[in-house]
Formats: sequence, structure tokens, C-alpha cells
Amino acid sequence: MPVVLENLGKRFGDGAPVLDDVNATIAKGEFVALLGASGCGKSTLLNIMAGLEKPTSGALEVPSDGAAFMFQDASLFPWLTARGNIELALQLADKSSTKASRRERANELLELVHLGGAGDKRPHELSGGMRQRVALARSLAQDRQLLLMDEPFAALDAITRDLLHDELERIWKETGRTIVFVTHNVREAVRLGQRVLLLSSRPGRVVAEWDVTEEHRTDAGRAGELTGVITRRLREEIRRHAK
Repeated sequence: MPVVLENLGKRFGDGAPVLDDVNATIAKGEFVALLGASGCGKSTLLNIMAGLEKPTSGALEVPSDGAAFMFQDASLFPWLTARGNIELALQLADKSSTKASRRERANELLELVHLGGAGDKRPHELSGGMRQRVALARSLAQDRQLLLMDEPFAALDAITRDLLHDELERIWKETGRTIVFVTHNVREAVRLGQRVLLLSSRPGRVVAEWDVTEEHRTDAGRAGELTGVITRRLREEIRRHAK
């Protein structure tokens, strides 16, 4: 089912609204990148979609099985191996599963993220990019149609980030997940998203959106033009927030 946000609003206590009148529809299997100035409510919106926060106003529809969440920090349990972190997620998702079935599925997920030989390594033995791959596999282990990603590659170097962009695109195409990807990086948004949504400065609401076509993916010039257009619009929002 699609994700539908209708007139969604959120405020904490008596403070000013963080989100106001957010409207968006995300189709099943779509990859949407969410941009906005710092503090505009992007993470709060993801938390609402994940069921971690309740909206103050408006309504939303998400898949009945909820959402899987991937954060900027891999947040792996240091005493568990890469495989063990994934097996734990599988156990929490299905308490009736057997140890053997969890191990088999964890190995499949490690192969999916190209870490088939790293299952017995603990987090401190893995690079930052490898830890994020394990975190992605752990998110996929929850077997939810909707995957929410909150700046998962922001702390990585440019080369590692580009490699993980390729991996994420491949996995998205293989699994058919619906993905909402929060980022501050316009290039990243254009590289990954089928659509880019821009939230205004606080209170956050969707003020612009752009379709990213296959031509943008194959023509660096067209991708650069779109990146420039979105960057200028984002800067307008940042300047408005600074006033």
C-alpha cells in the first residue's frame, strides 16, 4: 500500500509547530529522497511514519506491518558478530523462528549486502562502510515493505558513500522496498531518489518536489542541472530560516 500523509502536523508541548500541513503520497516500491534545512522536521516526520511519534494533527497511512528504520549511526551491538546482529533482528521480528532458519536468512542478507565473508566479525573489526552494510541488512531483516533511512551515509567518506549508493540502489531494485531517504546532500538525493521532496524551514511542509528521470541517471549534465535547481531552492529555505 502507498504511504499517505494528509495535513500532518506536529508540535511538542506548547512550542511552535515543527511540522504543519504536510501532504505527500509515496507509491509502493517508490524511492523518495527528503531534503530540507537543519531543524525543519525531517527526522520528526520519519519518526511519525515509523510510529515512534504521534502527529498532533492530520492523518497518515502506512503499511500495516509498520516500517523498518535505519539511522545515521549503525548502532550495532558490539558484543555480537555481524551475523549475530542480524539474527537478533530476525528473532525479534519472528519469535517462532528457529536458530537454524535465522542463521540461514542472516547469511542470505549478508550476501545481499556483499558481506558474505564478514559474518563472524564484530563491529570493531569492520570499517564504517561495512558497519552500515550490516545495519542495512539488519533493517531488511525486519521484512517490512517500508524502509525509512535517516542520513545513513552522512558520516562516511565520499568514495565509500558512492559505493553504498550503488549497493542501496541494487538492493532496492532487488527487494522492491518503499524507501524514504532523508539527506542534506542534494547530489545524493538526485543520485538515489525517483522523486525529491523539499521541506520548508520550520514549520516543515512540502513546498517543492522534482521527478528524477532515467535521463538524469544516465546524463551527468542533466543530473547537474537538476542538482543546481534543487540546491538554489534549498538555499532559499535556509536563508528564510536564518532571518
